[in-house]
Amino acid sequence: MPRPRSLTQAQLATAALAVIDREGLSGLSMRAVAKELGMSTMALYRYVDDRDQLEQLVVELVLGAVDTAPPGSEVPWRQRVETMVGRLRDCVGAHPEIVPLTLTHRHRSPAVLRWSEVVLGILSEAGFQGGQQVIALRGLLGYVIGAIQQEHLGSLSAAGTVAISELPPDRFPHLSATAQRARHIGVDQEFAGGLDMLLRGMAAMLAEGAGSGPSS
Repeated sequence: MPRPRSLTQAQLATAALAVIDREGLSGLSMRAVAKELGMSTMALYRYVDDRDQLEQLVVELVLGAVDTAPPGSEVPWRQRVETMVGRLRDCVGAHPEIVPLTLTHRHRSPAVLRWSEVVLGILSEAGFQGGQQVIALRGLLGYVIGAIQQEHLGSLSAAGTVAISELPPDRFPHLSATAQRARHIGVDQEFAGGLDMLLRGMAAMLAEGAGSGPSS
C-alpha cells in the first residue's frame, strides 16, 4: 500500500479552513478534511490527533496573518489601539465562521498571544495599570469578536432590521425608529462608531485614575 504523501501543517490548516468557509464550523470533521485533501480519514490521523488540533491549526493560519508590529510610539495610544483592532478585524472578518475558535483556542495561539502582548504594551505606555489593563483588553477583544459576529450573522442591512423597522410604532416607538435609521448605516461606520465609544470610555477611565475593578 503506498505511503501517504507528506503534508505540512499549512496544507492541513488550509484544507480545514476551506471546509469551514464552505460548510460552516459545524461541517468541520476529520472525514471532511480528509476528503478535501483527497485521502482517507485514517491517513489524516497520521498528521493530527483530532478535530481539536485541526481547529488550532486553522486559528493559527488565519490569525498568523495579523500584523503584530507595534505602531509607532509617536502616534497617540487610541490611534495605535485602533490600528491593532483593525488588523484583527480584517483577518478574522475574512473568515467569520472561525470566530468561536478564537475564543476556544486563544490561550494556545501564538498569534493571539502576540497581538494581546502588543496591545497590552500600548495600554501600559498610555498609563493603564493592573485591573484597568485586564478590563481594557477584555473589552477590546469582546468588542471586535462580537462586532464581527453581528456584522456577518445579523448585519444592519439584513432582514431582521427590516422586520424590526416595521413593528407597530405605537407599541415600539423607539425600536422601530432606530431600526429605520439603522438600515442606512454601513458596516464600517457601525464598527468605527462602536470602537470610538469604547475607546472614549477607556480614556475616561484612565483620566479618572480608576477602573470598574481593582487597579492592582
